[in-house]
Amino acid sequence: MRIGELAHASGTSVRLLRYYEERELIASTRRANGYREYDDRFVDRVIQIRGLLDAGLPTRIIKQILPCLDKPRIIHFSDATPDMIATLEHERDRMDERARNIIRNRDAIASYLDEVLAIARSGPPTSEA
Repeated sequence: MRIGELAHASGTSVRLLRYYEERELIASTRRANGYREYDDRFVDRVIQIRGLLDAGLPTRIIKQILPCLDKPRIIHFSDATPDMIATLEHERDRMDERARNIIRNRDAIASYLDEVLAIARSGPPTSEA
């Protein structure tokens, strides 16, 4: 598939796909006319990459674990080094902290929204003089 087709199928911009290729997260071959050609399997790979980036993993770590992404949306890692394990544990813990912060912020917004809606439903305050 061409780069535009991969962009559409994965919900990713062409610019990001070029960046992923530059960072060696995905690879293309070139057609005779110079157009990039991607294997269909890269749709799931790009979705995985985006998910890992959204979770906060840097591209250098994603690149290291890419060989383990041999099935769509499943990570396999049979030969983890101690350094890789330590790095992944650190990233997991960092993601856990971010998730706790997001939940705390969501709860604060929900509480504020509940108060605002309660006031709005009860009508404007009346002044009794």
